[in-house]
Amino acid sequence: MTIAPDDVRLDDWAAPTEILTMAAALNRALADAIADDPDVVVFGEDVGALGGVFRITDGLTARFGEDRCFDTPLAESGIVGTAVGMAMNGMRPVVEMQFDAFALPAFEQIVSHVAKMGNRTRGAVRLPMVIRIPFGGGIGGVEHHCDSSEAYYAHTPGLTVVSPSTPQDAYSLLRAAIASPDPVVFLEPKKLYWAKGEVDTSASRDLSSARVVRPGDDVTLIAYGAAVSLALEAAEAAAAEGRSVGVVDVRSLSPFDDETVMAAVRATGRAVVIAEAPGYASVASEIQSRVFERCFEYLEAPVRTVTGFDTPYAPPKLEHWYLPDVDRVLDAIDTLHWEDES
Repeated sequence: MTIAPDDVRLDDWAAPTEILTMAAALNRALADAIADDPDVVVFGEDVGALGGVFRITDGLTARFGEDRCFDTPLAESGIVGTAVGMAMNGMRPVVEMQFDAFALPAFEQIVSHVAKMGNRTRGAVRLPMVIRIPFGGGIGGVEHHCDSSEAYYAHTPGLTVVSPSTPQDAYSLLRAAIASPDPVVFLEPKKLYWAKGEVDTSASRDLSSARVVRPGDDVTLIAYGAAVSLALEAAEAAAAEGRSVGVVDVRSLSPFDDETVMAAVRATGRAVVIAEAPGYASVASEIQSRVFERCFEYLEAPVRTVTGFDTPYAPPKLEHWYLPDVDRVLDAIDTLHWEDES
């Protein structure tokens, strides 16, 4: 199965700053990491000659050889288990789970070994490994191809969990994840794979910081992954209605950057959390809770959430009803107790 467009290829390696799709930025990050560190290896289902179903690993095998980027059997538990062994012995494996829900057979390995090895050995054995997971909807896929399982990973102590929303963050966060001495779950919003933006390959990122994407005076929208683009669309639409709306990109789901997020909420006194995943027991509900606890005396209204529904992911023809959209975000903003309105 090939999902990526045919024109996404690994060609030009010269310019440090250029316009790339998120897919190309991830590809560049993987290639630069392999070139810089002989211990970095990339593997997973169809990531070799095919270049992955989204073409994220396109050209890596041809450039670096089958020892550095190679295909595996269709066995996610085996993929992650192999990566654990490699990481224990000094390598830096980067594994790809083909789709979000396809990672679930490896969940026991992730929870029992990846997340706990450092604590179990009192830091004597650390696992410098990255688990790349395409997640979220917006591609017209069926339920197992459009899940948002980030809450499982964010709930698991011992894992760093990050998600980029721009090509720049895709490159810089993935380089930081590969360089990390501890395991990172790297959630890639597949809806944004073909979104373009400027990428400076010399720019660095840490794995624990949120980012204020857009300042605002009236309300703060808090989002991550593909929902950041939606938040920015909603902020523009709200501006046309006279609202000054700020947007914060969480980026790191775990650890969570309370300082940046809470400062933005305290400045406006109102907040809406946006995410594609179902709302119950979710990352969105955790953020909502943290904002209530830390900003209660600053809030002018209850913190709202706009999320996917508490059902399995919708069929392709219905996903536009399932996913949050601008109208749902604007409706949430309108409920935030504006004193100058009846």
